[in-house]
Formats: sequence, structure tokens, C-alpha cells
Amino acid sequence: MGPRRLRLLRGYTVSFDNSLPAGVGLTSIEKVLGLARKSSIWPVTMGLACCAIEMMASGTPRFDLARYGMEVFRASPRHADLMIVSGRVSWKMAPIIRNVYDSMPEPKWVISMGACASSGGMFNNYAVVQGCDHVVPVDVYLPGCPPRPEALINAILVLREQIGSETPLGKKRRTEIARMAEEAALKATPTHEMKGLLA
Repeated sequence: MGPRRLRLLRGYTVSFDNSLPAGVGLTSIEKVLGLARKSSIWPVTMGLACCAIEMMASGTPRFDLARYGMEVFRASPRHADLMIVSGRVSWKMAPIIRNVYDSMPEPKWVISMGACASSGGMFNNYAVVQGCDHVVPVDVYLPGCPPRPEALINAILVLREQIGSETPLGKKRRTEIARMAEEAALKATPTHEMKGLLA
């Protein structure tokens, strides 16, 4: 009789072999760490403008972020592993955001919430950074002006799936993910060669 597979959660399987002692399951360390990390994300408060109101609303009982293990927004970046940049990032605020990001322990993730945080807003302004990805690496972009709390919860669920399926571990995790993304971008068709609505 061959090994049996048990499906624990979406994407997580554990193999059971009859030759192993009872109560022993086999899986990879990446999947176990991913399951543990995605189950307890602790966000740091980084409300910069209007989107912060929607971010605060997502923590209320109506939307209930506590069901995903995020019931408390941390006031200190040393106790958080997720930064939600919500609102416009001015050039004066950019070094502060970078300091907060550098103070967070590894592994850490960033959600860019709203049009201002993702691309500088609807209007080009000399005082606003054209996207917080110029300051910190962003894992999930959340569009909208401002995005609804349901959209933020969906972005958090997308991030949880990314965390659960992350394969590179360790200190070089971020550089390995960036290298894979750069390779995929280099293989993609350049925009000027695309046909259709872009032509």
C-alpha cells in the first residue's frame, strides 16, 4: 500500500506512509513556516491620509479583521511584520517610512493602499512621491480612492496566500523574489510591441 495524502488547508498536503510510526506526517519546512506566518500577521499603523480612515474601519466589528489574526494594529514597528502604507507619501515623509520599514523584523511585508500610495495619486504633484515602491518594496498594490475596507481585507487575503506559498526562506528571501520577478519581467513582451488597445 502506497503513501496516503491528507489535505489540511488549501494548498497544504501532508503525506502519510504506512511504514512510518503513527502520528508522523511529512511536509516541507517552507509549508509549515508559511502556514504559521500567514496565520498571525501583525500590521503597523502607517496612516498618512484619507485611506487611513478606511484602514481603521476595517478593524471595527463590522468588518472584523480579528478573524484573520490581526485584531490589534501595532504602534511600534518592532512588533509588526506588515506595513500598510495608506495615503500619499510626501518627500518629507519618505525617510520616515523607510526608517519604520527598516525597524520591522524580518520577514516583513508591505501593502500599498490607495491610488496615492501606489502611484502618487490622480494628479502629478511635485511634493508627493510617485508611489511608495520608490521608498520600500511593495508586495501587494491595492487600487482605489479610497479603497473600501472589504478591498483591504481582500488584499490581506492575497498577501496571506503569497506568504503561505513563499518558497525562498532566510535573509536572501527578498532578493531572491526580486530576482525571479525581474526575470519574469525581462521575458515579458515589451509594451511598444503589444497590439490592440495599446496600439
